[in-house]
Amino acid sequence: MATLPPMRAPRPVPVPRPTLEDDGTPRPVGPAAFVINPIKVPDVEALETAARTISRELGLPDPLIFHTTVADPGVGQATEALESGASVVVAAGGDGTVRSVATALAGGDIPMALIPAGTGNLLARNLDLPVDGHFPLVRTALTGREMEMDLGWLTAVPADSDPGAEGYPEHLFLVMAGAGFDAQMVAGADDALKRRIGWVAYFFAGVRHLHARRTRLALQVGNGAWQALRVRTLLFANCGRLPAGIVLLPDADLDDGYLDVAAIDTRGGLIGWASLLWRVLLQGIGVRHTVLYNPSSIEFFRGRSISVQLDKPEPVQVDGDLVGEAVEVHVRVQAGGLRVRVRR
Repeated sequence: MATLPPMRAPRPVPVPRPTLEDDGTPRPVGPAAFVINPIKVPDVEALETAARTISRELGLPDPLIFHTTVADPGVGQATEALESGASVVVAAGGDGTVRSVATALAGGDIPMALIPAGTGNLLARNLDLPVDGHFPLVRTALTGREMEMDLGWLTAVPADSDPGAEGYPEHLFLVMAGAGFDAQMVAGADDALKRRIGWVAYFFAGVRHLHARRTRLALQVGNGAWQALRVRTLLFANCGRLPAGIVLLPDADLDDGYLDVAAIDTRGGLIGWASLLWRVLLQGIGVRHTVLYNPSSIEFFRGRSISVQLDKPEPVQVDGDLVGEAVEVHVRVQAGGLRVRVRR
């Protein structure tokens, strides 16, 4: 997978939320804007038809329609939607499309809604949205309840950086970012295979890295002391649910103002990985598996900012998109940074 260019967060356009006119009558509601990834959405015409049909049923203006491109995966289209007075911006596509739209909306008042159509659809799953069917999703996008969710921001410092250098771009993530095994898995997943079998393609990519070298790192949470760790992967999570109902970080919550960190390690080859899977399945049903000796471990941390120093360059991913290799990673939470539409 090619490394993505950094998405710099634009300054949110200050579009006011619907209020009353001077004479007390309701101010007209602006149109919904649909930012559609035509590669991910299987039937673009059907989605656009549903958007227009339901907007008219609800007495709303006809929606604005934008298509993403390879050069602009959604930030520019969402920014244009805000400038056009959109009352909600609907991200229709995979996790990358959702992340791009959220980058433009971060810190503003206009909500985002989702039409999930990708491989993982992890944010939609954690928001308990259905992941198929246009009409119920469009209706939720236009009439759903709004909630404020946290955002994560990650800065990856490459190996060839000057000591103490600043100004590296921040990459937004809504669900999960990580360094080590999970980023190697993301980088190795074949796009054609993902289209055919979905998120299971990541499993096949991960098999190739099961015996890779463990990562040595130093971790600092907030202003706390640095801790030396040796891990297979280090994850920064805004929420904890993976595909197939797997709960990797049971304490992670989208709106608690914190990021949860999981330092995951295995030893003993396949035995260690099997132990890790069993541990994760148990904690998904509320059982924290602790024994005197175990060939796998998950150590949890929680904070509003996290810094990591790696002993060698490691790939780093945000919401399933590779952002490059880094020797330092800095992560922070933006509490309540995004309004999203969910089911009532």
